[in-house]
Amino acid sequence: MRRVRRKCVHTLATKSSAGAENGDGIAEEEESRIPKHDGQVLVRCERESGVDWTRLADDTLLGLFSLLNYRDRASVGSVCRAWHALSSSPSLWTSLDLRAHTLDSNMASSLASRCAKLSKLKFRGASGASLIIDLQARQLKGLIGDGCKDLTDATLSMLVARHENLESLQLGPELEKITNEAIKVVAVCCRRLKCLRLAGIRDVDSEAIGDLVKHCPSLTELALLDCAVVDEAALGEAKSLRYLSVAGSRNIMWTQAMQAWSKLENLVALDVSRTEVTPAAVMSFLSAPRLRVLCALSCSALEDGSNSVSYVSKDRVLLARFTELMNGLACISSLEQQDESRVLVCWTEWVLSHALLRIAENNTQGLDAFWLKQGTSVMLRLIKSMQEDVQERAATALATFVVVDDENATVDSSRAEAVMHGGGIRSLLDLARSSREGVQSEAAKAIANLSVNAEVAKAVATEGGINILAGLARSPNRWVAEEAAGGLWNLSVGEEHKGAIADAGAIEALVDLALKWPAGGEGVLERAAGALANLAADDKCSMKVANAGGVNALVNLARFCKHEGVQEQAARALANLAAHGDSNGNNAAVGREAGALEALVKLTCSNHEGVRQEAAGALWNLSFDDRNREAIAAAGGVEALVALAQGCSNGSQGLQERAAGALWGLSVSEENSIAIGREGGVAPLVALARSDAEDVHETAAGALWNLAFNPGNALRIVEEDGVSALVRLCSSSRSKMARFMAALALAYMFDGSITKNGVARQSAMKNIEAFVQAFSDQPSLAAVPASQWGPSALQQVSDSARIQEAGHLRCSGAEIGRFVAMLRNGSSVLRSCAAFALLQFTMPGGRHALHHANLLQRSGAARVLRGAAASTTAPLQARVFARLVLRNLELCQSEKS
Repeated sequence: MRRVRRKCVHTLATKSSAGAENGDGIAEEEESRIPKHDGQVLVRCERESGVDWTRLADDTLLGLFSLLNYRDRASVGSVCRAWHALSSSPSLWTSLDLRAHTLDSNMASSLASRCAKLSKLKFRGASGASLIIDLQARQLKGLIGDGCKDLTDATLSMLVARHENLESLQLGPELEKITNEAIKVVAVCCRRLKCLRLAGIRDVDSEAIGDLVKHCPSLTELALLDCAVVDEAALGEAKSLRYLSVAGSRNIMWTQAMQAWSKLENLVALDVSRTEVTPAAVMSFLSAPRLRVLCALSCSALEDGSNSVSYVSKDRVLLARFTELMNGLACISSLEQQDESRVLVCWTEWVLSHALLRIAENNTQGLDAFWLKQGTSVMLRLIKSMQEDVQERAATALATFVVVDDENATVDSSRAEAVMHGGGIRSLLDLARSSREGVQSEAAKAIANLSVNAEVAKAVATEGGINILAGLARSPNRWVAEEAAGGLWNLSVGEEHKGAIADAGAIEALVDLALKWPAGGEGVLERAAGALANLAADDKCSMKVANAGGVNALVNLARFCKHEGVQEQAARALANLAAHGDSNGNNAAVGREAGALEALVKLTCSNHEGVRQEAAGALWNLSFDDRNREAIAAAGGVEALVALAQGCSNGSQGLQERAAGALWGLSVSEENSIAIGREGGVAPLVALARSDAEDVHETAAGALWNLAFNPGNALRIVEEDGVSALVRLCSSSRSKMARFMAALALAYMFDGSITKNGVARQSAMKNIEAFVQAFSDQPSLAAVPASQWGPSALQQVSDSARIQEAGHLRCSGAEIGRFVAMLRNGSSVLRSCAAFALLQFTMPGGRHALHHANLLQRSGAARVLRGAAASTTAPLQARVFARLVLRNLELCQSEKS
């Protein structure tokens, strides 16, 4: 099972910020944790190599500390007093990214001592915005806020009032609660503002723009993205502007904009992407004396074919879907004024990364040619940008544009392979190695989505991506761990990658995530459980999952986590752990884990179909163990699964198959079989047996076969018109197993347990006979007596009669005894059917052939079989099949000896 992600805005983390083990990432420096040494202390002296970390100069240590992420930078301060002092040096804390953390008062207080020289801060969500003032970062110059949908005027006003030195403010993407009043406060409080980027404001009127013009004389860059209304005339008064973006903004009057913006004498670059800009307006803007770059990506009025703009100039660049974007970027880089060129390149990269991400998110149809010819190359160029936020956005765009269907996790192969052939895998893995967690997260997301494609997955593995993702899965940063686990989930779909994933230590990392990640990290838990589920499908990997504590971790998720996605994947993982039968002891181990079976029974009542399906599948697999089977019944499994079968008539085929399969597994016990009939399980199984889906009616036939062994259930099957359903399967199913088990169920019902209902019996006998005849090759049968019952002739009959899958069926002594008794039945049809069934159960190479042979030997069945083989009144196929069973018993006996 695969999972992809296209969303670029994360929800708020809700974890505690008490320490790194809670996932907040920036540990509090508690005096009690610092070793009491006056100077420097030996942390770990590698005496053999002569390295003594205590003798490194302070400047060297500061240089090393600067390479660490914020979390590790804070953690090294707990080593000793000297390192505590160095790690708190303001020079190490000029920028801070809190997007992965929940900022509360304790965390803000802990960080305040380090933030004296903090100049750049990134945060996510409105809840932490009000606490930024507690950082006491009076020198803050740059503030970037993501996921600020709930940010209000009051919070933003308080924030800017305490940080009057701000030169750059960027907030988005959906500022639905921000009004013009807050923009006016920004203008009054932040008079040094040079760059203002706001996204998703409903209305930006002339007064708000007028205050920005009046109070922020240094404002050179303004971005009003995805706004419903922007006063285009007022923008014409912002004479200081050099860079302007109105991308995605609606209701702009382009005639007025042409006139007003012609007054912007200093305007160097303009972004009108994703708007209804007209060709006339584009030509007007390009004629402005100082304009060098006009970005107009995804503008329908320019791209519909009838109004396309043709523009060629050596000193001006038009960036649109119908121009050469890579050439345009090269032209911008080569402008004569190098300082301006550098700033212009940075601005262009920023607006392009925004435009491409939004286009990818909209999943607009008809853009395949653009993505393959230009879009992919530009995104791969942008992930090599010197700007961290551009790298992040470009990686997110790559993660997004390859996914064409979220629900079914469908990735466009041509797009994914275009990234691969363009060197994108190595570039993304290089980003994933970065110490910057925001970049790590988005790069891991892109790798995860691209890895849905099998060829890309091979490239990721070849380039060392599995080891990188395994390392990132150990990150205490929620977003990094989540995306890394998602990458391992998708890679683990491929059988060829599972061994490498295990060898990289990823199983232990995934189990640790499932065991230790705190509340609020459901995305991490779902992906970790999903990856473990895929790995558990492999026999060797399943043992490593169990040895790493995976059974306990997954059972705890099934028991205590309320998130449906986590429940579904945990149940699927437990199902796969229990699916290896006799090859390992995981089936029994899951059953022994406290609360496991009870939790799975409870999950079959979930409102989420996927959870019900996987829980039923797990119970089906677990029911192969005798002790588990009875424990499931004791936990209310019979009642729950009958209710599930009764309510799944409109469910998916997977749910129907697993519901019937779980009842099939439980019905192996006669006590459970009787309970299933008593609880009303016959009717839904008969209904499922009428399904056209082979997997569904095959499992239903298996359950009905087991139930029919009991006379009371056999009668219930007749009363629920089950005979016609079984007759239909016996005669027309494309599944040999379904036909076989339907025939056996009919044989149980009419071998003497039901004496009435002659019409139903006649129909059953007719179809049983036809079924046996279908597997009786007449020329081969006729050749057996002629060959004096020679082994070669017998083998030909055996080969033509064999149903390969029947070798997986395991019968009890009572069931084998019933077929032996059936060899003496007055009906020649039932005698033939019994001999055919015993032949299938004792076929050499069958999983349970030796078990069945032992049952036959202990019951003295050889004498009955010899009688059936020598009978002069029995049909030829019954005699030959009985002789073959005797041969199989001899073969099994020789194997034992």
